[in-house]
Amino acid sequence: MPADDIDRALLCDRLALAVREAGALALQTFRRQPVNWIKGVSSPVSEADVAVDALLRERLLSIRDAGWLSEETEDDPARLRRAEVWVVDPIDGTRAYLAGLPDWVIAAALVRAGRPLVGALYAPVSGELFLAVAGEGATLNGAPIAASTGDHLAGATFSGAKRRLDSLAAIEPRIATVPRIPSLALRLARVATGALDGTFVAPNSRDWDLAAADLLVHEAGGL
Repeated sequence: MPADDIDRALLCDRLALAVREAGALALQTFRRQPVNWIKGVSSPVSEADVAVDALLRERLLSIRDAGWLSEETEDDPARLRRAEVWVVDPIDGTRAYLAGLPDWVIAAALVRAGRPLVGALYAPVSGELFLAVAGEGATLNGAPIAASTGDHLAGATFSGAKRRLDSLAAIEPRIATVPRIPSLALRLARVATGALDGTFVAPNSRDWDLAAADLLVHEAGGL
């Protein structure tokens, strides 16, 4: 049965439970020197990333039998033949996690026909749980959220890489900036709450960085 034929609120509730459980697991090794290594050229990964990935795969596939796309799982092309796909970043902001900083999140979304249906971002250190359901809005810890409605750069608040902020400031010196948030998904969540007016998304950002956060921003009225 496709997701739009079931109670999406129930689906979202179960997703929330899964990311909370995953967050609790990640906290077990947070600030305790977890085993970590480099994959690819320069991307850090830790034992927590792998453990959270395994937990979420078990929990989410029990909620919805769908394809699977995760930063920490070898991609299976079979997902391309599935109507729905779970898109997951077990820990978005691994560098922050390894440095003992709070700005990292568990990110998960169920995607159908290229569009997220439900999404969750959970920041275990702060306890912030962001949820969004397509067509039904977005919440932070159960309270509705809304993106900024400002339409001028002057006075707007941005977060991102320094070089990008410098380029923007050259156009409009009156922008406000906040320290860069290591997790792209969390930066976008701050846009969804209106705490930030905008941020920057690198062209090499991946589906798992964006799926849940994109739904959150759009359901909060952002672009």
